[in-house]
Amino acid sequence: MSHLRTRRGHKTWLLVTAIVIGSFGPIFTLGTMESTAEPARLTLQLLSGPGHLDREWASDTLRFLSALTGGFLFGWGVSIWALRRWVYDLAPEGTRRAVVAGLVAWCGLDSLGSVLSGTPWNALFNVLVILLAVGPMWVAARAD
Repeated sequence: MSHLRTRRGHKTWLLVTAIVIGSFGPIFTLGTMESTAEPARLTLQLLSGPGHLDREWASDTLRFLSALTGGFLFGWGVSIWALRRWVYDLAPEGTRRAVVAGLVAWCGLDSLGSVLSGTPWNALFNVLVILLAVGPMWVAARAD
């Protein structure tokens, strides 16, 4: 596991981060149409936690928010992939810090919004996602 703390390991982990974030994009985008909404509905139920299984997920507002969320998440995943591909070798520490800062900002605001909206279960899920997405990038990489 110590190889993940090297620059090569961080660059590899950026691909994991891009996939973790970007994979939610198509799921939520599919939630915009009734015929393909089941993966988004199941994901939202999982993120909402116990006691929220009876929520209505088919409103026009939720479909619109699902479209926005899907686009943002997919774009964010692609941005991290692009940083990995075209920036990391030029500025590994700056890239790492930018990605970690974005993930911490997302986790904080998303978790606050989840608690305020009555779905604190998602804040717990966010902790798992940030641990997976940041992985070994919490600390600066050693030279290879």
